[in-house]
Amino acid sequence: VASLQREFSLNPFDDDKLREECGVFGFYGHPDAAAHVALGLHALQHRGQEAAGIVSFDGAHFHSHRSLGSVGDHFSSANVIDQLSGASAIGHVRYSTTGETVIRNVQPLFADLAGGGLAIAHNGNITNATQLRRRLEKRGSIFQSTMDTEVIVHLIATCSSPGFVEKLIDALHHLVGAYSLVIQTNEALIGARDPRGVRPLVLGELDGSYILCSETCALDIIGATFVRDVEPGEVIVIDEVGLRSLQPFPAAVKNRFC
Repeated sequence: VASLQREFSLNPFDDDKLREECGVFGFYGHPDAAAHVALGLHALQHRGQEAAGIVSFDGAHFHSHRSLGSVGDHFSSANVIDQLSGASAIGHVRYSTTGETVIRNVQPLFADLAGGGLAIAHNGNITNATQLRRRLEKRGSIFQSTMDTEVIVHLIATCSSPGFVEKLIDALHHLVGAYSLVIQTNEALIGARDPRGVRPLVLGELDGSYILCSETCALDIIGATFVRDVEPGEVIVIDEVGLRSLQPFPAAVKNRFC
């Protein structure tokens, strides 16, 4: 055990991973999605002050703005919000206890995959990220950051399952640790929570459009209604058809929220 602890504590990739908090916010199907995400991130600012980012999707293209510093430092400008066009958007505020905070480690992380674009924001700590990264690198994956979040992207990219949701579920089954995720693809907003429910994720609604975020205070600031908590191990898919809930993990896992 001691040798394993030394490996993790001396590994720069592990030192740079997200810790304890971070805040995520996703909004699907609203004409002012990015503006509402920015407000939601303001409410979640206590979860991370080191960096903030928003990625939007306008039906054809993804638009991104990521910066070091607080939400107010960069997302109070109408010019920035106007560049984040589209009816869907996700955002992230970053908190870490150790490791270098640089722009390459600011989320949401974006990747242009064979099946379309993918933006992902993550709150949590993938404890087997180092092992997964080494395995993926041996298979040819090239990493652009030191975030454990990027491991999830590469697991999705290398999965042979036909659909994106199937690829994501396959990736989640490789993860050990705590996570709440919001993901924007060309077709859907997706939320996922780890099987033990260690990291929070809630579902809200505003004007018939759905929201996924870390805390209800982010719903309150935009006047949205709290619908329910995302259940431990649950995957929620929101698209033009509506909302569907998937339970890809065994149900008998004790809730350990903190």
